[in-house]
Amino acid sequence: MIKKEMIAMLLAGGQGSRLGVLTAKMAKPAVSFGGKYRIIDFPLSNCINSGVDTVGVLTQYQPLRLNTHIGIGIPWDLDRNIGGVTVLPPYEKSSNSEWYTGTANAIYQNIDYMEGFNPEYVLILSGDHIYKMDYEVMLDFHKKHNSDVTIAAMPVPIEEAKRFGIVITDDDYRITEFEEKPEHPHGNLASMGIYIFNWKTLKSALKAMADQENLDFGKHIIPYCRENGSNLYAYEYNSYWKDVGTLHSYWEANMELIDIVPEFNLYEEYWKIYTKSDTLPPQYISSGGIVEQCIIGGASNIYGEIYRSVIGCDVTIGKGSVVRNSIIMNGAVIGENCVLEKAIVAENARIGDGVKLGVGEAVPNETDPKIYTDGLVTVGEKTVIPNGVTVGKNSVVFGLTVAEDYPNGNLGSGKSLIKAGEDE
Repeated sequence: MIKKEMIAMLLAGGQGSRLGVLTAKMAKPAVSFGGKYRIIDFPLSNCINSGVDTVGVLTQYQPLRLNTHIGIGIPWDLDRNIGGVTVLPPYEKSSNSEWYTGTANAIYQNIDYMEGFNPEYVLILSGDHIYKMDYEVMLDFHKKHNSDVTIAAMPVPIEEAKRFGIVITDDDYRITEFEEKPEHPHGNLASMGIYIFNWKTLKSALKAMADQENLDFGKHIIPYCRENGSNLYAYEYNSYWKDVGTLHSYWEANMELIDIVPEFNLYEEYWKIYTKSDTLPPQYISSGGIVEQCIIGGASNIYGEIYRSVIGCDVTIGKGSVVRNSIIMNGAVIGENCVLEKAIVAENARIGDGVKLGVGEAVPNETDPKIYTDGLVTVGEKTVIPNGVTVGKNSVVFGLTVAEDYPNGNLGSGKSLIKAGEDE
């Protein structure tokens, strides 16, 4: 029988609705990040860098791009006869077929997959965080403390604590209290959604709680383990970790990559980030092109000026255009004489000549004031913006738009122009 010491289960089924139109047609873990990567590359690379060679990726929402990206796991050296990477969508069973209804329900529905490796330990991960962590060090901590469940946790500002599961520990890091998103938190050590379970502990908890609605680790499984005498410990993590679940945090994390001394370094030799890379020619910067403090992907053609921006692969920036503090994803084309400030332009979008994005005073967005914030302009994938229009801040454009969609050539701050569905 196959025997693996530790296998990983990577939860990658989330819609990521707070990323607005960026996740209209793909799961959040498939969203581009840092020019050439996708968000899921980070936990997958952590696995292979940590010696974890068996990873089940649980998908659900719009999985096509994610499945194509992962393939058989070759970029992460996870194309193996035994173990490797396996994509685990919800599937038709002889009875009680259902979508994954919660993080722990998704794991419960794949008990047979995990059982097949007869693991001692199961590592549970989220597919939508940017960080580097050696899971082997966390496993050593788990073993040393004779723990049944170890929760990776990091200190957060107390005013943000209510957004997280909060752990309270004694001096030996044993968890004495666990509160899921408490209104009045008693501490600031936040669960990162990364868990190591003894397989027996996890299996018995999942089976005991299987009939709970929207079965969740924070709400159901962790409290169950605590109440039933399991040893719970917190593994404190103090390096860079970013939940890129909102447009602003996603933009911010990209911008941090281009700091003079980046807090999160993509260039470290000993902890590589692997990704599926197409064979692309190098980027080209013309004689009139100016590039300052940017990341630029392969096959991009730069004829204009770019400052403090993250540019994907196969992007064209037209002559006379100025792009600042922006994210331009793979395959996007920015026309000539454009001005972009704090724009997020998704894959294969087409911006006409003379377009200005991110002008004027910021006002709250009219349809989704909690999503389109912080002065950003968001342009969805395959969107077309016609020549000569101006778009304000906290705005969103998605779909094949034409000049008539912009009164007097203008889409004011806080406006939403969404014409999705035409190119389905």
